Amino acid sequence: MQLSEFDYDLPEERIAQTPIEPRNASRLMVLDPASWQIEHRHFYDLKEYLMPGDTLILNDTRVMPARLVGHRDQTGGKVEVFLLRRLDGNRWESLVKPGKKAKEGTRIRFGAELSCVVKAHTDFGGRIVEFEYEGIFEEILDRLGETPLPPYIHEKLADKERYQTVYNREEGSAAAPTAGLHFTKEQLKEIRAMGVHIGFVTLHVGLGTFRPVHVDTIEEHEMHSEYYSISDETAQLIMNTKAAGHRVIAVGTTSIRTLESAADAKHGISGKTGWTNIFIYPGYDFKIVDAIITNFHLPKSTLIMLISAFAGRELVLHAYKMAVEMKYRFFSFGDAMLIRSKAANPQ
Repeated sequence: MQLSEFDYDLPEERIAQTPIEPRNASRLMVLDPASWQIEHRHFYDLKEYLMPGDTLILNDTRVMPARLVGHRDQTGGKVEVFLLRRLDGNRWESLVKPGKKAKEGTRIRFGAELSCVVKAHTDFGGRIVEFEYEGIFEEILDRLGETPLPPYIHEKLADKERYQTVYNREEGSAAAPTAGLHFTKEQLKEIRAMGVHIGFVTLHVGLGTFRPVHVDTIEEHEMHSEYYSISDETAQLIMNTKAAGHRVIAVGTTSIRTLESAADAKHGISGKTGWTNIFIYPGYDFKIVDAIITNFHLPKSTLIMLISAFAGRELVLHAYKMAVEMKYRFFSFGDAMLIRSKAANPQ
């Protein structure tokens, strides 16, 4: 398939710069791929589309304060280091700006208590850096690091917890699993009370979320690997839900990628931990996911390809065109979409 098939026109003013309050006051577009029916609701109406026995799967990752601003030891020039993932010990895969001057051996200082040395280049233009410090790294990072926001958000965030889900617990992401930002603790309590199960998985969102697709033929695109984990308990909950004839509803593309990475060829799932570079695009056979809660994604992104694989590209682009016309808010702090079922023959 061609990359151009996943393009759409998005005026810049439709990109949400700040979150809406309360969290679940965002709009909710409801898609039914079977009938092509589209409804316009709010996220607090979600319970009307859930049934007792359904299972919601949430990604419990927490965004780490991954953005460090320092200075090159020799020249004093300003440098920004964006942590992507820990490799081992004090070695991290990272992005460094400006990259041209981040040669091997360059030392970058972030005040008196923390510095790093560039050790190697990565195949996607990043750097391997090794940190030196005294004390506990996580505590130093909490003090010196900033929570990174996506490049299309230009406003300062008043409350940095607003770029975290209310159920986060496993620190390690470079970006938030944004479909989950809509839930409030009260809403989750209400959903549980109606007999809907809630299960957790972890996928630490990495560079791949913001990495543009540079190939014209999408099948040639390579995904960046991300760490994921699903417990035996969550896997069993999913299997029980399926056996009882109920739905597994994935909250966000990160939950989808986790579930489909852990699935086996017989549409079963078990507890698993590892790295995934799964790339889901039209033609993919979904093994676990029955319905999806997601945000509105960037044109030509791997995320809109994933949604198109589930609901059908034509319906997705039709819905996005309608969302632009009806002034929905797009991307991380934007509105949400519920896709009620998988398209029989996604087109």
